[in-house]
Amino acid sequence: MESNRKLFETYSKEVYRTCYFMVHDARDAEDLCQEVFITAFRSPWREVEYLRAWLLKIAVNACLNHLKRSRSLARKVSEHAYMLAGKEMKAPERAAEEREQAERIAEAMNRLPAQIRAVLTLRYMHDFSLADIAEALSIPLGTAKSRQHKGLKLMKELLKDSGMLESEGGNGGYEQAGTYTEAAVK
Repeated sequence: MESNRKLFETYSKEVYRTCYFMVHDARDAEDLCQEVFITAFRSPWREVEYLRAWLLKIAVNACLNHLKRSRSLARKVSEHAYMLAGKEMKAPERAAEEREQAERIAEAMNRLPAQIRAVLTLRYMHDFSLADIAEALSIPLGTAKSRQHKGLKLMKELLKDSGMLESEGGNGGYEQAGTYTEAAVK
């Protein structure tokens, strides 16, 4: 019992953060977080070598299943977009501008397919390596790489369409899209 509590205390914030980012609803994220730990406690988790990756894999899969059942994600993001903005006190104009920018980034992320969004979440929110992402999602490494590439390419296009990126040649837009993606998920 004590070891279950330690597992929960160690990883609950990361699992909740992942769930919240995937579903954008605090109540749903709490429910999914509880579901993840119930699943973990019922499993022989002491035998798992990489607990963090294993728990986040359970969390991402639970979120993907939840999203399949509930497609109101865009509405939820717009209601909670303020959580993507910075925390320090700012001038009202700057805060409004950042909130609007965060909403556009969140909308762009939500327009991505769930499997691609999962890869970008693990990569930029949790700093997973591509190998860790492949293991966590039970996909080949090449698939993780291609999903990240496709996700950044789609983010670049979506951010250009929303006016957040200037049209430019070369790969600079990918780096800028990656920076925006990282800012959106952290």
